[in-house]
Amino acid sequence: MSTKVKRLFKRLISWAGVFFFIVAAGMLYWQLRKYSLHEIFYALWDIPFINLVYASLACLGGYIALSGYDYLALRYVGQSHKVSWWKWMLAGMIGFAISNNAGHAVISGGSIRYRLYTRWRIRAGDIVKMLTFSGFTYFLGCCAIVMFGYFLIPRDLFSNSLGASIGMNGLLLFCVAALGAYFAMTILFRNKKINIGELHFQIPSTAAAFAQMLLGIFDSVMAGLVLYFCLIPFVDIPFTTFIGIFVIAQVAGVFSQIPGGIGVFEMIFLLAMPGVENQAEIFGALLAFRIIYYVLPLIGTGILFFIYENWLRTRMKRWLAEAKALAAKVPPLPLPKLRKSDK
Repeated sequence: MSTKVKRLFKRLISWAGVFFFIVAAGMLYWQLRKYSLHEIFYALWDIPFINLVYASLACLGGYIALSGYDYLALRYVGQSHKVSWWKWMLAGMIGFAISNNAGHAVISGGSIRYRLYTRWRIRAGDIVKMLTFSGFTYFLGCCAIVMFGYFLIPRDLFSNSLGASIGMNGLLLFCVAALGAYFAMTILFRNKKINIGELHFQIPSTAAAFAQMLLGIFDSVMAGLVLYFCLIPFVDIPFTTFIGIFVIAQVAGVFSQIPGGIGVFEMIFLLAMPGVENQAEIFGALLAFRIIYYVLPLIGTGILFFIYENWLRTRMKRWLAEAKALAAKVPPLPLPKLRKSDK
């Protein structure tokens, strides 16, 4: 591959982050297009203001936890000393705000991370390793909390559906096997490497795997709290039961690869919710959850992203102007005198 082609390829990947940001905004419009402004207003109006405040704070905590994925990934590739804390938080929040809405996290969230991290002197190969490591962090958290959720959900919720019961048992076995295999790998193959092409993936330590699992659990719990605070004014449900239902529905939505898990998440959640009579109230809570957890972070991080881009562009222009002014002050070098023999 020639140098020009490589440069063009890197530029396309870099600008893909902006493209997926626009795609995420379009998917939000598609998700909410069925609802009029009056429906959205009244759905939110029925939820007490204090619950919306609590839900928003949980959302903020959840996205801070999501940015922690990037910090763990930077430590994994040994580059955490190169990136300031506000930079990895910015990259993590923007990346997840886009991927949560646009789907296909490796492509959508990965594009914006490539654009940012390459500016911060992180190599492309290390960025690929970071994305892989972050994917396993989310996977471990989901497996762990699905295992807990399986035992927290009342057994009679899926007793009326043979398919749902088989699916739940199969999901539990898969999560137990995956979690056990990952931790066994960190013990049996410690300090070993897995080579995939030119990339060398170091097997993480058991302590790092445990940190991944805890962060993934915390992220899912904070996301669940956003919906829980919107839901409890209408449905009396213990949080232990709720979080099990929420995570199973969320994991199904993620693996469906539908942006935001729209439709899949709601279907499974409503199927499993015990004693739901007023669907309109549940609709209001789910709609509030989508606005708080998907719309607001995308808008907020989008503003931060464009502020950062504008600040960086302004700083580059200032540096260029200073360099030109400095060059103008440097006197030209005198030309050497020619000897008679040189004429």
